[in-house]
Amino acid sequence: MSTTFQLDTSTSRANPTPQPMKRLTVPKIRAHKADGETKQPLVMLTAYTARQAQLLDAHCDILLVGDSLAQVIYGLPSTIPVTLEMMANHAAAVVRGSYHAVVVVDMPFGSYEASKEQAFESAARLLKESGAAAVKLEGGEQMAETVAFLNQRGIPVMGHVGLTPQAVNVLGGYMARGRDDAEARKIVGDAKALDEAGAFAIVLEGVLEPIAIEATKAVSCPTIGIGASAQCDGQVLVTEDMLGMFERVPRFVKKYENIAEVIDRTVAQYAEEVRERSFPSADQTYQPKKG
Repeated sequence: MSTTFQLDTSTSRANPTPQPMKRLTVPKIRAHKADGETKQPLVMLTAYTARQAQLLDAHCDILLVGDSLAQVIYGLPSTIPVTLEMMANHAAAVVRGSYHAVVVVDMPFGSYEASKEQAFESAARLLKESGAAAVKLEGGEQMAETVAFLNQRGIPVMGHVGLTPQAVNVLGGYMARGRDDAEARKIVGDAKALDEAGAFAIVLEGVLEPIAIEATKAVSCPTIGIGASAQCDGQVLVTEDMLGMFERVPRFVKKYENIAEVIDRTVAQYAEEVRERSFPSADQTYQPKKG
């Protein structure tokens, strides 16, 4: 029987135990949209660590190891400095921590744009070193040939159009896209080009809602919205954003919890107990056996 590895927190924080293979597949994700309709939207969230993957896995169809780890994990100002090694290491951790969701890993800036061959080499490395099922790359029509090249060689690709963070220096910031007719037409055209090239899904980020709806209707593969529309075939958010780990988040984020506040309150209590010597207590220390 095929198995994958899931971390078993009942025994050890880092002790992998075999679990029956229940993971979704790329074709199943693609098949969520049939005859232009998705009855049940796809659920996607970002994940960067094994434990995070464990907690998200049962609820998600797709776990995205996003290059947003630049800001979330490493405190970098943008996604530009992210390396293949960083992505491969975090993706491997997410694969180890999950057994249900399809794991997709972002291809970092500079790892795929130069040529189809460069893209294949980078994507193959990511999948080999991590065990992820697919890669995601940014760009529309100009990347369609690369998407087809990868797809024909056994590497599933998720596209990404609209607001593309790796192109922040060209775009001039993180503002919504599609505000003029020419840009709106380009976004829809980009989505259609990626669909025709074989992308199994396309992220639509930061685009005006009517454009997101038009693009969703124009392609046969599922669209995953982020700052787009509820009419997309699925949704994605950065997990730390929706959990309330950061004070400032994009407009399109809904904070479902305020985990930062919970952490602050909990650590403050710990610090107080340490300073007053009430922690550790007898329950957290080892005493000699009597007799």
